[in-house]
Amino acid sequence: MVGVILNRNYGQHNAIMAGFEQVRGDLIITLDADLQNPPEEIPNLVAKAEEGFDSVGTVRKNRQDSALRRYPSKLINKLVKRSTGVEMNDYGCMLRAYRRHVVDAMLECHERSTFIPVLANGFSRHTTEIDVHHDERADGESKYSFMKLISLMFDLITSMTTAPLRLLSIVGGGIAAAGIAFGIILMLMRIIFGSEWAGDGLFTLFAILFVFVGAQFVGLGLLGEYIGRIYSDVRARPRFYVQDVLVGEATQKARETDESKNKE
Repeated sequence: MVGVILNRNYGQHNAIMAGFEQVRGDLIITLDADLQNPPEEIPNLVAKAEEGFDSVGTVRKNRQDSALRRYPSKLINKLVKRSTGVEMNDYGCMLRAYRRHVVDAMLECHERSTFIPVLANGFSRHTTEIDVHHDERADGESKYSFMKLISLMFDLITSMTTAPLRLLSIVGGGIAAAGIAFGIILMLMRIIFGSEWAGDGLFTLFAILFVFVGAQFVGLGLLGEYIGRIYSDVRARPRFYVQDVLVGEATQKARETDESKNKE
């Protein structure tokens, strides 16, 4: 057994990453210390992973948390599922199994804020979930306050997508298009009903304002796109991860011949 003692509380996911640096073996299991998910479920995780899965998640049956924890969690899980396209229903349960190559790939990521289940899915070809029991907390209280849950939600969103930045351009384009359409309608109404209907140019002013506000949003969206690219580079996630290399017999002999010549 190896214990990793951190000099202060760096958060759950950073602590797990510190543990990942010390583990050995082909299959790694993570489990919360509160034991709301019983360790007796671990053999079920191992058995499922042995079927050929890279990551095995868990779904808490009869979850024993308050409504303040359950309903936001359901909302976040749906958001993640739509954003990633990975069919997993409970990203908040940390009783999980990961293959060695998935853990090694995660350790090569240098971002400071991360959400491990989503990060692991990015390096997993085959993922699945199993149902597990969820017991009441035996002792103490959860260290996740409401504000920490909000912070974790933002870590989750920003770790998987830059869509919020692109949303600015989409919203701006919609506002600008609405302003242009409004201006065209005003022009037609003025032609049909005369200048008295225009209301001393008030509606025209609104149309112009819509166009300019939309243009500002589009500009912010373009700026956000560049920021998103900088963010992606700063995270320094591996562009790919090689799990294994299969070499034919003829190729292997050719390589050995080349190595022998180089040594000479």
